[in-house]
Amino acid sequence: MATTTPEKQPRLPILYRMKIDSDHRTPEELREHYEIEKELANRLRASSQEERVTLYASLYDEFNRRVPFHAELAEQQPSQNTSVTTSFQWRFLSRFVRKDTVFLEIGAGDCAISLAMAGRVKKVFAMEVSQEMVKSVRGPENFELILSGGCDIPLPAESATVAYSHQVMEHLHPDDAVEQLTNIYRILTKGGIYICVTPNRLSGPHDISGCFDSVATGFHFKEYTNTDLTAAFKQAGFAAVKAYFGALGVYVRCPLFVLKLLEGLLDSLPHRLCRALAESLLLVNIRLVGVKK
Repeated sequence: MATTTPEKQPRLPILYRMKIDSDHRTPEELREHYEIEKELANRLRASSQEERVTLYASLYDEFNRRVPFHAELAEQQPSQNTSVTTSFQWRFLSRFVRKDTVFLEIGAGDCAISLAMAGRVKKVFAMEVSQEMVKSVRGPENFELILSGGCDIPLPAESATVAYSHQVMEHLHPDDAVEQLTNIYRILTKGGIYICVTPNRLSGPHDISGCFDSVATGFHFKEYTNTDLTAAFKQAGFAAVKAYFGALGVYVRCPLFVLKLLEGLLDSLPHRLCRALAESLLLVNIRLVGVKK
């Protein structure tokens, strides 16, 4: 597939336009990031399920060492412009927790959300595959850091009431996605919920390859639609799945059949038109909540 340099690309996906604007990387740094991420991603794509038990952690640690200027590590530096508890992510998430909540964040990154949550809930588990990302994280007594191999959830059954992931599902090998969902279902109490926020494929690709390719070729191994992800939730055991729609911290319940119908119409269009319309219709992120009955 032919590629173009960032400066010749006519229109980047909105998530990467925002990242480029915020971290001020040069075209050379973007290209280096792209080449390294694609190299490592291809190694994981070609791996067996047994190899991926340790490969997720080792590849992300290698990536963080080789690309120290990438956006996620840059975001670990304190910001004077905003705080976690005023972020759009927090405004969506906080409606689902109470003082007696046992909270699990999957793919916690720098643990900013989990550390903030520790002041509001009974217990917090923060799970991450990369030792490099969490090596300096320290938390209060009700905060526990967990290292995972990728799709496993090393907690006892029915030990959490709310599980949450933000921009994580797309990083799983497609063969591992339902396994992780099944493991999440297992550790939730009855009535517990899993809140999943992930990029919508129709407005992507949303990884670094969005600057160069028309499909995700980096660490986004599969980008989903609401239709795709709802089917995976149901396969894992979630009998009830709710969808939320919105932007800029304002999110409301939306009937799934409406989103599925809209996605079906957009998906039949040429890629560039589909992507442009999906962005204009705010189909940038999927926000699904699965309920364990």
